[in-house]
Formats: sequence, structure tokens, C-alpha cells
Amino acid sequence: MSMEIRAFSFDIRAEQNEQHGNHITGVPIVFNQHYDNGFWDETIAPGALDGTDLKDVRFLVNHNVDMIPLARSRNNNSNSTMQMTVEQDGMHIRVDLDTERNSEARSLYSAVERGDISGMSFMFRVDSDTWEDLESEKPRRTITGISKVFEVSAVTWPAYEQTSLEARSHAKALESAASVLESARDVYRRNKEREDRIKETLRRLEENRNV
Repeated sequence: MSMEIRAFSFDIRAEQNEQHGNHITGVPIVFNQHYDNGFWDETIAPGALDGTDLKDVRFLVNHNVDMIPLARSRNNNSNSTMQMTVEQDGMHIRVDLDTERNSEARSLYSAVERGDISGMSFMFRVDSDTWEDLESEKPRRTITGISKVFEVSAVTWPAYEQTSLEARSHAKALESAASVLESARDVYRRNKEREDRIKETLRRLEENRNV
């Protein structure tokens, strides 16, 4: 499956202590939260992160892969500058920011502290999902397995709000969403056609048996 992106408004906090210095915390992946991307209604099921590959995840701003990561989780060990923990409500993160030597980290910390940035987003690949009402205009999707999380971002415009700056990434996200939905509907159509053929075969067998 292709990579997908979800962006939400979350309770991001700017914090400080002796062990981690200036850092931010948040919950970029939440279970059982309703999400409407315009094509379908979606939730991420508890357990979707069981077995997810979190070996190497970057922390960026607005998914800008050209920038130097502000933090990185390598095997999610104690030496990583981003820590990820999966809890009952979803995936929590703590991002240690080098605000003394990195001006971008300092700017982000200030923006979160002031409430100017309140959104987080993550890039991931789905391993398994289920669909309901695929024949309707707004089907329902439940993500039951996420195979890989590639990066987590603090985002200026959560929930795909359209701006000229975000137009390219927004269009790409919609194109990806349309592709995911069409793929699911194609599988649904093939399965339904196969089911109809089986029913027709059984019907003919029953007719021949009654002759």
C-alpha cells in the first residue's frame, strides 16, 4: 500500500525539565478518533500499532523532508531524541529540542509554547484495514494495522486545511486518498462478482438436481 498522511489538532505542550531540557509532548496517533478526509470516515483501531516498524522515525515540521530533522528515534532507545510510547489511547511522543544550538528548534518550541502551532501529523503505511458501505458516497474505514511510521511532524495547518503554501501537499494527499478508496472499491467489486458467480453456480446446480 502507498504512504498516507494524517494531520490533526492535538494538545501539544511545550515543557522543560532538567533531564530533557526544552521538549514538546503530544499524541500524534489516537485510537478510536473519528476522521473525515472528504472521501471516507476513518478510525484507527486499538492494536493497530502492534508490531509496527518504529525503528527509524524522524521529527520534522510540515513534512519538510529537505530540512534537518529536529529529532530522531532510532530503535526508540534511551539515546534517541524522540521517544514514542504506545498507550491505551494511542501513540505518545516526547521530542527533545536543541533550542540552544538550533534556531529552528527554538522557533518551534516558542510557537508551541505560544499556541501558534497546535497540530501534529504522521506519515505511515497501512498493513490492514476493513471497509463498510463501500457502495455509498461516504464509506467507513477502520485501520487495523500500521506497518510503518516514517515520520511525525508539527504542522501549521492541521486537518489538510488549504493554503497556497500547502496546495501541493494537499493535492498529493487527496490524490493518494482517492487511490486508496478506488483500490478498496475495486477489491469489493471483485469479491462481489465472485460471490455472485458462486451463487449463480449453486442456483444452477440446484435447478439441475430438481429436474
